[in-house]
Amino acid sequence: MEYIKLYNGVEMPTLGYGVFLVSPDECERCVTDALSVGYRLIDTAQAYQNEEGVGNAWRKSGIKREDLFLVTKVWISNSGEEKAAKSIDESLRKLQTEYIDLLLIHQAYGDVFGTWRAMEKAYRAGKVRAIGVSNFQAGRFFDFAHYVELKPMVNQLQCNTLIQQTGIEPIHAECGTKMMAWGPLGGQGVDSIVKSDKLAAIGAKYNKSAAQVALRWLTQRGIVAIPKSSHKERMTQNFAIFDFTLTDEDMAQIATMNQHDTGTINFSDPQFVKYLIENYG
Repeated sequence: MEYIKLYNGVEMPTLGYGVFLVSPDECERCVTDALSVGYRLIDTAQAYQNEEGVGNAWRKSGIKREDLFLVTKVWISNSGEEKAAKSIDESLRKLQTEYIDLLLIHQAYGDVFGTWRAMEKAYRAGKVRAIGVSNFQAGRFFDFAHYVELKPMVNQLQCNTLIQQTGIEPIHAECGTKMMAWGPLGGQGVDSIVKSDKLAAIGAKYNKSAAQVALRWLTQRGIVAIPKSSHKERMTQNFAIFDFTLTDEDMAQIATMNQHDTGTINFSDPQFVKYLIENYG
């Protein structure tokens, strides 16, 4: 496993297992399989309604807590300082842990500054080792980071070979923020990465699949990838990316694949924001 270091010194694995859209009933089994394969970073969220499955899985695994990196996110309905503080304690209970390794604001709406104050307090109290945001696109991220005391340590965005998020990188660099990729093999609106002839041709040199090349490309950029699969065989394949290194030429070829620099979901679209707030706020 390779690691990145956050600006507060916390080391974070560059490859993890995501449980978005994994049902509560299936989550414990899937996370158990992922841990047995070797994953040590597990990414969940309050909105996924499967934090308890993650907690049950790691508790039964026999793995030491200090060897795990647990990530969860505060949802819009829990925004604001008081609600967020209560929700953090509830996430701790469901995850069966005394601390969360990385806590994110899930969406850039609601009382995000109140939520951040609660997260800063949790961080200083030792309930959280690192704090960050999710789905904060460039302008929103810049505005938010400008006004908070602790800059976000991570921004989780849709990022992959077709959605490369290069435009936000200089803004992240100003704040010392690392990027975490949801949908590293596609995500909503993208389904052609694992079928890419270009990635397959590059992978053939290393006896690797297109998916493995896509994940390796992210980790070599210093971006944390959290692929999801409910099949243990696919989990194993996704995990086997640290025994080869893409060349500069490979990286340059993949850079030409970019189609949507900021993602396939426009998080600034008023209709999307209206939908989030009216249904989940």
